Amino acid sequence: MMTNHCVGLSGILRSVGFGVETFASAEEFLRSAQRENTGCLVLDLRMTGMSGLDLLRHLAVRDSPIRVVILTAHGDEETRRRSLQAGAVAFLDKPFHSDALLDAVRAALR
Repeated sequence: MMTNHCVGLSGILRSVGFGVETFASAEEFLRSAQRENTGCLVLDLRMTGMSGLDLLRHLAVRDSPIRVVILTAHGDEETRRRSLQAGAVAFLDKPFHSDALLDAVRAALR
């Protein structure tokens, strides 16, 4: 998700000291060596290729310790429920305040 939106989100996270790496897709992340050093993923629900929910489920099946925050402009209560049930630590509807993102990531890393 190397988009202006992704750059904006990474800027917010970097501004408070988080290390940030961005990936163009879920598949790129899964191929990356960074996967081993990741504490928290911030995923859009709708991504090219594998969706954010599909990646979350992929990680859960493998008992990954990576915590996941889901973002979406296309959420509904059923999708929220499925995401949280699959292991997401937070589900943020766009637009959201930057403090909500920071709070979610901080909670994920505790």
